[in-house]
Amino acid sequence: MPQSGQERPPIIHEGMPTQLPDVDPEETREWVDSLDSMVDGRGRERARYVMLRLLERAREKNVGVPALRSTDYINTIPPEREPDFPGDEDIERRIRSYIRWNAAVMVSRANRPGLGVGGHIATYQSAASLYEVGFNHFFRGKDHPGGGDQIFYQGHAAPGIYARSFLEGRFSEEQLDRFRQEHSHGFGNGLSSYPHPRLMPNYWEFPTVSMGLAAINSIYQARFNRYLQNRGIKDTSQQHVWTFLGDGEMGEPESLGAIGLAAREQLDNLTFVINCNLQQLDGPVRGNGKIIQELESFFLGAGWNVIKVVWGREWDDLLAKDTDGVLVNQMNRTPDGEFQTLSVESGAYNREHFFGADPRLLKMVEHLSDEDIEKLPRGGHDYRKVYAAFDAARKHTGQPTVILAHTIKGWLLEAFQARNATHQMKKLTKDDLKGFRDRLRIPVTDEQIDSSDIAPFYHPGKDSDEIQYMLERRRELGGSLPKRVVHPVEVELPKTDLYGELKKGSGKQQIATTMAFVRLLRDLMKDKNLGPRIVPIAPDEYRTFGMDSMFPSSKIYSPHGQTYESVDRKLLLAYKESEKGQLLHEGISEAGAMASAIAAGSSYATHGEPMIPVYLFYSMFGFQRTGDSIWAMADQMSRGFLIGATAGRTTLTGEGLQHADGHSPLLARTNPAVVHYDPAYAFEISHIVEDGIRRMYGPDAENVIYYLTVYNEPLNQPAEPEDLDVAGLLKGAYRYRTAPSGSRRARIMASGVAVPWALKAQEILADQYDVAADVWSVTSWNELAREGTEAERWNFNHLGEERKVPYVTQVFTEDDPQIPTLGVSDYMRAVQDQIARWVPGPWQSLGADGFGFADTRAAARRYFQIDAESIVVGVLAELAALGQIDGTVAREAFEKFQVDDPTSMAGVPQEGADA
Repeated sequence: MPQSGQERPPIIHEGMPTQLPDVDPEETREWVDSLDSMVDGRGRERARYVMLRLLERAREKNVGVPALRSTDYINTIPPEREPDFPGDEDIERRIRSYIRWNAAVMVSRANRPGLGVGGHIATYQSAASLYEVGFNHFFRGKDHPGGGDQIFYQGHAAPGIYARSFLEGRFSEEQLDRFRQEHSHGFGNGLSSYPHPRLMPNYWEFPTVSMGLAAINSIYQARFNRYLQNRGIKDTSQQHVWTFLGDGEMGEPESLGAIGLAAREQLDNLTFVINCNLQQLDGPVRGNGKIIQELESFFLGAGWNVIKVVWGREWDDLLAKDTDGVLVNQMNRTPDGEFQTLSVESGAYNREHFFGADPRLLKMVEHLSDEDIEKLPRGGHDYRKVYAAFDAARKHTGQPTVILAHTIKGWLLEAFQARNATHQMKKLTKDDLKGFRDRLRIPVTDEQIDSSDIAPFYHPGKDSDEIQYMLERRRELGGSLPKRVVHPVEVELPKTDLYGELKKGSGKQQIATTMAFVRLLRDLMKDKNLGPRIVPIAPDEYRTFGMDSMFPSSKIYSPHGQTYESVDRKLLLAYKESEKGQLLHEGISEAGAMASAIAAGSSYATHGEPMIPVYLFYSMFGFQRTGDSIWAMADQMSRGFLIGATAGRTTLTGEGLQHADGHSPLLARTNPAVVHYDPAYAFEISHIVEDGIRRMYGPDAENVIYYLTVYNEPLNQPAEPEDLDVAGLLKGAYRYRTAPSGSRRARIMASGVAVPWALKAQEILADQYDVAADVWSVTSWNELAREGTEAERWNFNHLGEERKVPYVTQVFTEDDPQIPTLGVSDYMRAVQDQIARWVPGPWQSLGADGFGFADTRAAARRYFQIDAESIVVGVLAELAALGQIDGTVAREAFEKFQVDDPTSMAGVPQEGADA
């Protein structure tokens, strides 16, 4: 503490020197006095300029000064540092005009009377220069020796990408006219609304229209490219990831949530191009603020290289004359909402309301006409400025780059330009078309527009200078884009013997199915052919899932290796990082883990290298938290294993409501690409995983995703039965144990941890009630339901032909179609009830409906009435309903077993209770 009467040292925070000793106070005072004199004599604006120049000079001299949170609202690259533009400006302008025209006409035609399938005109009009500079000068195609770039196109800009492909001859006019009509003209003869690889598998690579996912997925794609490089699987050093985003979608948490990872891992193979047209769907992104400045602050703070492209070249002379900073100050202080207004108003309005704020500004533009002022462009529409930004981004090393390009939404469409409703404007009137034609200089006549209800497309002819130019540029860069290529190297699959360990059972040792799966995973990773292709992924839960034994051998991937001594380095299972590490440890980020799974699972297409993501997570935090990402994974046709560990509503004991998964199978059922299994025992896991690897990575690979729910409850794992019905196991259900004889029969279907409850119930029913209840292990309610639905659909479409019979109907009819069936699992009843319509005879289900809670497994299962005793009562109740036993028997059993009283289980011990 300073002594009384002493001046307390100022504490200057936000990155400036704080609490540091001043080795020469007198010199410091001279510098401070000099600054004071400048402020007093020359004004704050001059002082600000000098301070900025000093900061710039300090960085040039490698003096450790902090970065500014944002810079002035001007271009990052000054005119004198712009490279020469290598293209033909006139030809490229005409190409852009043709693409703009065809993109707008395509959407307008899609909304003609009687069709009205939607689309978006304004987004591409604002971004055309951004894309065309990339297509003509930067985006490397699949035939490039380095493997080609990976481009995440902004979803709402798809019409412009289609329009370019039309000019290249990849799409016909007929196909453009079938935009958003994917089946009415026969599948494959129309164009999808947005980038959807599953719908256009030879064209689009990445689904991007679920806003926010393109940003995070592209970051992890760039990171996975480095992972492949560092592990020696593929040379990706010449591949660049370009991600086109809108300023509005940067409000999605996923858009900014992973930018820190990109900076930490120095992903200079990644460039974000954010189209800052200042508008989102309903209005301005930041009407009272400045979105470009806000985004600059975020990205600078995260450690990115930021390039702003704010103003076109016509502003250069004005800025050069701005010796006192009055123009820059006006640019800095004008909010986005006002810039949006200025962009639609006349030059006279701009002169009065923007330049009229200061006499010095009016003096600066006195030589310009109102028309000149009206045409002063935003930087994102100036291909020279955009080229300079792309060139700088491509050459930058050590950091990812974000280009913040200022544009106008709906640019050159007078009725659309910068309007709040422009996102929803989908039709062009004849007057709109004529005005647009004139601004673009399209050789279409008034008669062509007036004589039809639909506007004509325009193509200058395949031998025209424009088409030959664009085709030649693409040839030099490695071929046309977008393009998805699937030519993976062949993977030699392991022999069946490798899966044999789990089939032996665990003997006296109790292990949970989560641990059983991890044991199999370790065995698979040892396989010389398949092992290196496995990509284990976990969000900070490797130890939870018993995978810490992999740390010393497989190691955690880090592009920087391990530059510190681990605190547990002396232990056998020490935490080890390596630039060649195989394990992807994503920290506490399920969204990031999913993005890694998507990148790894689609590597067979993006890189021709099949990789096998194995993503383990708390099952509650999979489909419920990242369902949208899993949907994108399916759209991208990624393959791999999602492992919902610690599954079930009552099995992850003690964790409570937020962790208790009673419905992820239902969420998985909504995704057509997901094959869900809920295995009870280790030997079932062995067969399921072997079949999954065959289906996803064998000769006739399928674009599916395997989702396994596994549990943390330790059990004595039985050996595989000698007469195991493997085909039934893979179909979704097989008879695990036939009941001893009894005077009455029933059937119990159970999955996962419910199978042991069913077996216990089988014994009670036989010993105490003379009921023979076969136990069927249901490995997949979802696959049974899917097969039943497919059978019904086939029958609907093949009337008069021999009907297909769903699997469960067939096997139970052969068994006994009259006996009652009870289905049970550690999930809500709706999971089991999926198959009810195909089960012959009476059906009843028990399930864990409602919110979970923290307690012992026994108490929770008694509360939900799904334990063995509840199953017994359920079977007896069904038999009573059929008149096969007296109704009092079921009632007495209910009271005897106290199935409505969870307090009766208070003293029941449990094992493996920790999460």
